Amino acid sequence: MFTTCYYLLVLGDHATDTHIMEDKPANKLSLLGSVSLGTGVMIGAGIFALMGQVAALAGNLFPLAFLVAAVVVGLSSYSYIRLSNAYPSSGGVASYLRRAYGPGTLAGSLSLLMYVSMVIAESLVARTFGAYTLRLFTAENLSVLVPALGVGLLAFAYVINIAGNKIIGSTATAMAIIKILGIALFAIAGIAVANFASLDNWGYVAGSSESASVTYSFVAALALSILAYKGFTTIANQGGDIVNPHRNVGRAIIISIAICTVIYVALALAVSGNLSVQEIVVAQNYALAEAAKPVFGDFGLWFTVLLAIVATVSGIIASVFSASRLLAMLSRMKQLPDFSGHFKSPALIYTILLAMTLTILFDLSRIAAIGAIYYLIMDMSVHWGVFRRLRQEIGANPIIPLVAILFDIVILAAFLSQKFQDDRLVLIVSLVGLILIVVTQRLFMLTHTDRDGTMHMEMEMDEGESEGNK
Repeated sequence: MFTTCYYLLVLGDHATDTHIMEDKPANKLSLLGSVSLGTGVMIGAGIFALMGQVAALAGNLFPLAFLVAAVVVGLSSYSYIRLSNAYPSSGGVASYLRRAYGPGTLAGSLSLLMYVSMVIAESLVARTFGAYTLRLFTAENLSVLVPALGVGLLAFAYVINIAGNKIIGSTATAMAIIKILGIALFAIAGIAVANFASLDNWGYVAGSSESASVTYSFVAALALSILAYKGFTTIANQGGDIVNPHRNVGRAIIISIAICTVIYVALALAVSGNLSVQEIVVAQNYALAEAAKPVFGDFGLWFTVLLAIVATVSGIIASVFSASRLLAMLSRMKQLPDFSGHFKSPALIYTILLAMTLTILFDLSRIAAIGAIYYLIMDMSVHWGVFRRLRQEIGANPIIPLVAILFDIVILAAFLSQKFQDDRLVLIVSLVGLILIVVTQRLFMLTHTDRDGTMHMEMEMDEGESEGNK
């Protein structure tokens, strides 16, 4: 019911848009393919990588954290859907920020922040792949093997992405079906045999008995829960690669969020009903594998690990697809140097190399934390751009972006405070990264700014950014 009403609210006036393409180019992604890519990114990074970390902050309320995060993300998606309906583009968020803030250092820095958060998500999923795969073996020196497996997965994602959109779409669709059915089976079986904690224990957070502290930790946990849904933004980057983009990009976003909400909450309930919070936290990098043992016995480990492998592989493929197109768009916008050269798909290569570097350097919890911080900052900038500059142009309700900004501010403040207490290195790395992004972007802008201060930012339009779409 919620999804139906939301669809009518957001997409109703675009359902018969005269700009919708009637033909179906052979190499375009279908609506199903786009939804598969979106759910591929979200499920790969969300459930398998973040369940234990969310539980560590939210205690027994961590299933509720995924549900509340879905509400917040639902509000947040409004701005992206409105923008996608009006200006579908393979540059997605980057092109929206350029429209909102104009070409230059600010739009470029915010777009790079989005790109980096997407690559961070790739490294998060890559390390999750390594952590789960090694549960099948008795292995030592995991600090080397986990990133090594992650790097191998990223190399595989490069091969699939270089093959083209049709291979990506069919691969993502097949994997999405497998993992959704598998996770649904896990959730149903887990809930059926669950031994849920009494309601008196709900809200318990290790090391704290004060209600104010519990609330504070729960709000901080929402930052990671939201990160589990951030894959919906990658769909916005598919405007130039999807059939009927004025209609299907928004549809794909709504469908993906709805699917992931049901899966996340059901699976979180299954896990919470079979493991204590302490057990989940101890096994936080492979919490679902531990939760499968009471449900499926010895078979549970194999079942969950194989499911995690499928989920993380599809997540990497989808995220690399979207991030590399965003980077290529930034190059065409002259927010970055010209990537054209003597080798094929330079943006894809740079994306893979950066993801590999992050996979080697940082562990799961820090990758997730930095990604959450960057995403929330970028998300606020999109909503402010819609409210301040584009709301009349795209017909957006001004209240919804403002409410989304308020939620982002509260959640980010709680999360930063939490990290200040338990892991200040995350804040230091995040701040250094922000400074480097802004400084390098500014220095590059100076290379094509004339003596009068005019930046020459003419760009080659892609299929979704044609003049007829403006």
